[in-house]
Amino acid sequence: MLSARTLFQEILDDDESFRLFCSIAAGGESQGGWENGRIAALVPESQRALAPKIARHGADEDKHGRIFDALLRKRGLQPAEVPHETDYTMLLEKHGIGLAHEQLRGEERLSERDIITYLAHSRVTEQRASEQMALLRKHFADHPDLGRAVRMISNDEDNHLAYCHEELLRFARAGHGRTIQRTLRECALAEIRVYRDVSLAVMDHMGRILGWSRTRAAALAAGIHGVYAYERLVGWRRMVSLEQPERRDALGGPVAPEPDPA
Repeated sequence: MLSARTLFQEILDDDESFRLFCSIAAGGESQGGWENGRIAALVPESQRALAPKIARHGADEDKHGRIFDALLRKRGLQPAEVPHETDYTMLLEKHGIGLAHEQLRGEERLSERDIITYLAHSRVTEQRASEQMALLRKHFADHPDLGRAVRMISNDEDNHLAYCHEELLRFARAGHGRTIQRTLRECALAEIRVYRDVSLAVMDHMGRILGWSRTRAAALAAGIHGVYAYERLVGWRRMVSLEQPERRDALGGPVAPEPDPA
């Protein structure tokens, strides 16, 4: 039976597919850590109170990258080269979503509009991350090798999503509501296209590693296209709504310790 659990279990059980999965995940998390670190360093004076939270966000992402690297080491595996077409964060930047890396490499202070763009981009991508980790937590929270890491990363992603809601609502109350909604919609529609393309690319690579039949590969591709069609029609709306989160000041505390993958 084709299900998320059986699919991921198959990827987990094979060293080469697990190596690619962890390498893609580690690369994306590390990139997110760098981006947040640079944004924290360039926050405008009017929003300096946000800098520690943005830095905490980046520290969490760096931690996640190290966790995935540690899971590889535990299996005695080296990181794999991440195929260009599976690089979610790079492809989002290429499509103009979020703040350009060229801007972040500079030393000029960001504007309040830049911070809104960053938060809107994060609200959309953290929705995806939170949902993906919730799925893994549902099926693998008690896994002897992955369970603790999955639970910790899932909790962090929920914190990141709550933080984005809270800060965007603060900006909306300050009169930026229309800009926020426009930016959220642009980010969401671009993200679902990138997510579809990356998902197809990842499944193509996994299928070749695991020797999937053409029928199975076609069924998975059809499922990905079906998800995209739903998200393009109505699903994107869940990524642009804003509500006061149950978790308040979710990034106001210390970084949680990393789990021991051993």
